[in-house]
Amino acid sequence: MPKTAKLLVTRRFPPDVLARAERDYTCTFNENDTAWQGDDLIARAAGHDAMLCSSSNKFTAGVVAGLPDEIGMLATFSVGFEHIDVDACKARGIAVSNTPDVLSDATADIAMMLLLTASRRAGEAERMMRSDSWPGWTPTQLLGPGLAGKRLGILGMGGIGRAVARRARGFGMEIHYHNRSRLAPDLEEGATYHATPEALLAQSQFLSINCPMSPEMKHFLDAERIELLPQGAVVVNTARGGLVDDAALIPALKSGRVFAAGLDVFEGEPKINPAYRDLDNVFMTPHMGSATIETRNAMGFKALDNLDAYFAGTELPDRVA
Repeated sequence: MPKTAKLLVTRRFPPDVLARAERDYTCTFNENDTAWQGDDLIARAAGHDAMLCSSSNKFTAGVVAGLPDEIGMLATFSVGFEHIDVDACKARGIAVSNTPDVLSDATADIAMMLLLTASRRAGEAERMMRSDSWPGWTPTQLLGPGLAGKRLGILGMGGIGRAVARRARGFGMEIHYHNRSRLAPDLEEGATYHATPEALLAQSQFLSINCPMSPEMKHFLDAERIELLPQGAVVVNTARGGLVDDAALIPALKSGRVFAAGLDVFEGEPKINPAYRDLDNVFMTPHMGSATIETRNAMGFKALDNLDAYFAGTELPDRVA
């Protein structure tokens, strides 16, 4: 792999990732860690052979069309690649890779945290303690539904969904799921399969959204589908914000139709719907599902593995275009 290959690194990735990139490539780093976009991103790409980018860099068809001819690959530091117009990249012969299979455990941990914090009203409890407004223990204070014996519906039973299922079994939950195709029995591990997402929703006292984002899945959890959930369900989303229709979930949370939500991802993030901030029954985290040192390093190393393969002229391990 030639050290002379020139790599544009679009964000400030973990130190170990940057050190490996600098060891193997002639790098231009993003010292200020701003999310380069549009014409600025195109201009900065000049003189480089490839880019190590992230989901915060939007490669629309227009941006892809404007990239200099030298750019031969985009290695995204993410599993999702909806921020990249893959068809536009294919048309220009630009390779694209992602980082699957390394963040399942970390994201599943956050999903379980959100299941617990939302259902057990941890946000309200923490705010009560910080504001010195705890009146003392009372028999009905901050009551919420327990997990044991409840049905957890998992929408998307890939690596993350299966990791959520393993954790939820430890809390005594009954696992139900919908996936594009049914899993083999050894991967199901006793989970109940539902042929349609709507059938899954009807059984989901708790719902964990773990499916990929796609145009047809935009606003999947809308008002009509929320009505399929059992009364007082708890909704958790650690996948992509656009899978949830905020205009439907927020009224359902206000009315109590949905008991609580735990959200790690948001449509339009980092600018979230401000109505969420006024809801006590929402526990929110800032897209931190993969935020462990080990996981973020693994993501970066996987992206670099794909870049290494590209410059070596071998097949990309995680090619998406």
